Amino acid sequence: MARGTGVSQGFSLKDHLFNAESMADLAAEYAAGIPGFDAEGFQAETVAGFPDRELMERMEWIADCIEKRLAPDFPIMADQLEAAMPPALDPSLTDDDFGRFIHAVPGILAVRHGLEEHRDRSFDLLHAATQRFSMEFYIRPFLNRWPEETFARLADWAQDENYHVRRLVSEGTRPKLPWAKKIDIDPLAPLPLLAQLHSDPTRYVTRSVANHLNDISKIDTGVVVQHLAAWQADGTQTAKELDWMTRHALRTAVKAGHPDALSHLGFAADAPVTVQNLSVGADSIVIGEALNVAVTLSTDAHSPVPVIVDYVLTFHRPEGKTGQKVFKLKQGKVPAGGRLDLSKKHPLKANASTFKLHPGPHKLAVQVNGRQLAEVAFDLVDAG
Repeated sequence: MARGTGVSQGFSLKDHLFNAESMADLAAEYAAGIPGFDAEGFQAETVAGFPDRELMERMEWIADCIEKRLAPDFPIMADQLEAAMPPALDPSLTDDDFGRFIHAVPGILAVRHGLEEHRDRSFDLLHAATQRFSMEFYIRPFLNRWPEETFARLADWAQDENYHVRRLVSEGTRPKLPWAKKIDIDPLAPLPLLAQLHSDPTRYVTRSVANHLNDISKIDTGVVVQHLAAWQADGTQTAKELDWMTRHALRTAVKAGHPDALSHLGFAADAPVTVQNLSVGADSIVIGEALNVAVTLSTDAHSPVPVIVDYVLTFHRPEGKTGQKVFKLKQGKVPAGGRLDLSKKHPLKANASTFKLHPGPHKLAVQVNGRQLAEVAFDLVDAG
């Protein structure tokens, strides 16, 4: 699902997604598909219930308000939900056609009313619904309740003509899907499905496969590298796309300095590189200003040395605790017998919403191909 941050202060995602206008759209769809649907009452009721509810609660609330206006028998309810669906998302596109959150209702009601006694009808409903809005959250309860039967249906969907359906196979089975409830399956169980999907022609699907592999890499990096190597050997995906997928799939492993991941990408953990200079601009930095990171790498090797250069910040925390975070600096090559000069300005935001800075001793280490080769200490101080 769309999980972007970086919106301006004061922006409310829940109000942007769920408001009088979007409810009018949804009411009109249900009125067009279901004779006698009380569109006006539905819109008034949903909007009146929004102020005290957060984003996910609003999705459930919309489903509450629709559910009471549908047949209580689930097979008939499913028919009504399908009749009220808008046209499917454009199948000619290949990426970033996400759909609208207001169309999550069929998935919510499939879980509520179809999970136990109407599994196969629920699968059909999810198949139709995910072509309007991703059903990645709502396939997961079926994976927990009916793992074998759900995997059998997913195997069929992996060959579906609609790329939104194919993406659901990967996205819905991710072991660490953001915002989603945990699934109890073996995290390696979806790998045969990913093997089918890795050669997909759409970036929407291959991005999901790469994100899925990145999830698995946090559990077993070695098996991810093995699969990527096998896919490279079979040649069913274009070299350019598989290269992108590989870098995306191994991004966490690279930051962690995993030797197999680095080796697969062509970066030797024992690369003959030394750090000639490392600085952050000053010994004391004011919170709200920036680090001026400068690094000089050199090598005596007779050929260029490929490098992935990161820097690791160790943050001071209250009561003497510390935290660490890895940041990208550069991917490139140190010239044969030469040097590579790198620099980057790193803002130290005083009021960052996700990572609060505290005055005190800090460190920055430069990491080359997964090895920390040098570090520099500095103090963060309050402004004024």
